[in-house]
Formats: sequence, C-alpha cells, structure tokens
Amino acid sequence: MKEFPDVIAWSIPAFLLLIVLERVSYLLHRDDGEVGYSAADTATSLAMGLGSVGADLLWKIPIAAAYALLYALTPLRVVEVWWTWPLILVAQDFFYYWSHRGHHVVRILWATHVVHHSSERFNLSTALRQPWTSVAGWLFYVPLVLAGVHPAVVAFCGSVNLLYQFWIHTERIDRMPRWFEAVFNTPSHHRVHHASQGGYLDRNFGGILIVWDRLFGTFAPERERCVYGLTTNIATHNPLRVAFHEYVAIARDVRAAMSWRHRAGHLLRSPGWHPDPGDGS
Repeated sequence: MKEFPDVIAWSIPAFLLLIVLERVSYLLHRDDGEVGYSAADTATSLAMGLGSVGADLLWKIPIAAAYALLYALTPLRVVEVWWTWPLILVAQDFFYYWSHRGHHVVRILWATHVVHHSSERFNLSTALRQPWTSVAGWLFYVPLVLAGVHPAVVAFCGSVNLLYQFWIHTERIDRMPRWFEAVFNTPSHHRVHHASQGGYLDRNFGGILIVWDRLFGTFAPERERCVYGLTTNIATHNPLRVAFHEYVAIARDVRAAMSWRHRAGHLLRSPGWHPDPGDGS
C-alpha cells in the first residue's frame, strides 16, 4: 500500500498563522473596497474546515475502495519517477477543472460546492470553508485510475492542488507578473471565480493552472471590483445550515415537482433552473 504525507494536515498550522497575519495586515491598512474579515464569518469558515476533516475520513472509505477495485481491474500502470510526477499533476489538474466546472452546472453537485462560495468575504479563511458532503466528485478522476495512476497518487495530487489554492483566496495580492497570470491560477483570477456578478458567474474553474479556462472558454479577467457570495445569499453563520441548505432546497423543489422529468431537472440541471410554469408534463 502506497502512503504519502497528508500535506493538508501538516499545513494546518501554517494556514492558521497566515490567516492571523492577513488579519493583522487589515488592521494596519485596508484599501478601498476590500471587505476584510469579520469574527462570525471567520468562525464559520473555520468550523466548516474542521468539520470537513472529519467528514473526509468517512467519505474516503468508499471512494478508496472504488478506486482500488478499478486500479486492480486495469492492466495499465504509471510508474512514479521524477518526470512522470509533473505530468500526473497536470493531468489531475485537468480533471479537477472539469470536476469544478461540473460542480457549478449540475445542481446536486452544486449542493456540495455551494458551501465554499457561501461567504460574502474573500480572505484566507475562506479557503478553509469546505463541504461536509461528497456526491460524485470522485468520478471525474476515474480516468486517471484507469490509466494506471495509483489511487494514493491521485489523492496526493488532489491534496497538492488544494494546498496550492489556499494562497489565492486573498484580496491582499493585486496582480502577479503577466507570465504567471497567463499560466497559473492567481488571487485575481480566483476573486473573479468567487464573485456573484453576472459577467463573473461560472468563470475561472482552474485549480493550479488557468490555461484550461483559456482553452475551454470559461476565462474572465478581473476588471471591476468583485462582490462575493451567492446570487442569493443565505444570511447565516450556522455551520449546519451552511453545509446542508442547498440539499434542503433541492428536496423542497423535488417534492413540489409535477413530473419525474422535473424532479430529474432539479437534481441534474443548473442550480438556477426551474421548469416552465406552463409545462406540467
């Protein structure tokens, strides 16, 4: 059994230290328009992060079992040597892009991911606002396992991807050098992703690399000041409501639906979808 260090767990002290330093930087100086921190919002983000650590331990059991079965069935094997690691990480980031995009356009997946977008602030603590549920995100990485990448390597690359994304949750960094902005995900690109304005919605899905968005037509540059949160904010700091409010809304819509086609639509179509009032089929 391959084992790799839990880079997220090892990084938690650094996360907390950097959050404190960023908070202090706001006390010393805040630019016009920056939303900064609030105690209640930060506490909610930390609670969601702590809860996700425990939830992940449960979700990883069936996912690891499914990956192990698929890995045992495929005849392919990718050997982890110095030159295959960058290729595997790029491949993982490619599938992360499609997973992330899918979590924005399929409502039952959005019910998981909406947690991360529920804050109306954008700072390093927002990076820790993670979901407690996992519906089908693991399916997006099945091609990697079938291609012969060991499941533990897939999981490790996913942790590296998540670790990279911590630092891009900030308003304290304006722009990186132009070459860096062209290739990598940055705070500027990710502010757009967390914004709720119409022109910014469902943009910049990349994890480490922004090139996927440029290739597949989902890139948007940061031009106007971002307004963070959801198109309809949930106005709560209760971790349970943050974690499950969209599942409750889906259940309500499914229960009220007039047909099985509409019920499927509430699960599988976009988060804003509603059936035509005149369509009772």
